[in-house]
Amino acid sequence: MSDQQDVLLDVTPGGAAIITLNRPEKHNAFNADVIARLSDIFETLRANTDEVRVVFLRGAGKSFSAGADLEWMKAAADWTHEDNVEDALGLARMLHRLYDLPQTTIALVQGAAMGGGAGLMAACDVAVTTKDAKIRFSEVRLGLTPATISPFVVKAIGPRYARALFATGEGFDGNFAHQIGLAQYVVDTPDELDDMMEHLGSLAFHAAPEAVRDAKRLVDMVADHAINDALLRKTAHQIADRRASAEGKEGLTSFLEKRKPYWTE
Repeated sequence: MSDQQDVLLDVTPGGAAIITLNRPEKHNAFNADVIARLSDIFETLRANTDEVRVVFLRGAGKSFSAGADLEWMKAAADWTHEDNVEDALGLARMLHRLYDLPQTTIALVQGAAMGGGAGLMAACDVAVTTKDAKIRFSEVRLGLTPATISPFVVKAIGPRYARALFATGEGFDGNFAHQIGLAQYVVDTPDELDDMMEHLGSLAFHAAPEAVRDAKRLVDMVADHAINDALLRKTAHQIADRRASAEGKEGLTSFLEKRKPYWTE
């Protein structure tokens, strides 16, 4: 189907999933079909944690994603309120499926990352961007708000920067994205994104899959939580569970035996 060609999925024999937004002529802007395709892909990857260890998200051509397709937004202006709610829920749920994947998720960003495109960055565990990327939460310029992406962006950059960038719609580059925590790595050129892909993929394959899943959940458990006895007990239970797990036992045994654990083989 032609709409499926707008999003490509390639899974390597080693277990890396590469998702490519494939509308370069539209700077990889997304519409309802693209969102549905991404949502289906994320659900498929969730069910295949044994085969897929790391997920890369990138854009074909010059841009990562220019956000919402203009024709899609134009059509939405004539929909009912209920139709708009259901449509927006599709985007929100797609982003949540990405955010909630048990694998390590990595956005590789070049060119434009506008609105929902920046939301995709925020929903990933790691974002790598070129220094000259053009990033903007542009919704207020269109009389809108970045509502559906806001939970993920605020988690990524905090409320102070979110308020400023949401309210002004000011554009910024990759260096500023790194400064505020939207990106963890900055490279000079798009070609260097491939080098970072190899580096981060190597890190992912040295990490135990179930431990990665639990480490991601750990962050959500302790974020903004008071450091009290209840939290200390929760964290103690989690490390006790990991020590007793097959991965925990294998990790310690392989370290003592000076060999690689089975998940790196």
